[in-house]
Amino acid sequence: MEWTRSNTLALACQKCTHCQGLGLRGDSAKSPCDCVLRAIFRVCHARFVEYAKTDGYLRQVRLEIQNGPERRGAWGHKEEEYMADFLLLAKRHLTEEEYKIFRYRFLLGADWRLCARKMHTERGDFFNSVYRIMKKMGRAYAETEPYPLFPLSEYFHGCHREQTSVAFMPPPPKVVPIRPPVPPKPEQSEESDEPVRKVA
Repeated sequence: MEWTRSNTLALACQKCTHCQGLGLRGDSAKSPCDCVLRAIFRVCHARFVEYAKTDGYLRQVRLEIQNGPERRGAWGHKEEEYMADFLLLAKRHLTEEEYKIFRYRFLLGADWRLCARKMHTERGDFFNSVYRIMKKMGRAYAETEPYPLFPLSEYFHGCHREQTSVAFMPPPPKVVPIRPPVPPKPEQSEESDEPVRKVA
């Protein structure tokens, strides 16, 4: 994902002291701010909670058209696939200690007091870990290739990018001579005994 001001401005916190509400930070201003990554995580987590609360029999089976010359389609439960990707990316990118906090806080919905008591940490250390997890997973959900979880519209409905067709230019024709080539003159050896006839 290419981080630009157009896709980070709406997600940035207006009171952020690092990016001043622009969403980009750094010398080259090409890396997203932490507030943007946490906002991405909140959007993805809210969709996960929405699907987790609904019953499985109420979810729709969708036909997903795959790109290619034959344009084949595949039936599937997009909601279950999203929840599975949400959890698998967390297991892949988080350490064992971070995944415990992720599980207690975001999957089971425990209060911060219960989580801090369960993890034997203070309040400040616990919230620092939570912010670090949100930052790490927000980046993972947005930068996973080739199918990121964010933006959600591209994940659920596919990404339709218009490509301009370019005409095929044939190779230039070969140069055809106007007259046929003249055969080379036969070479005469100097030691030839035949006299040279002169034309009168």
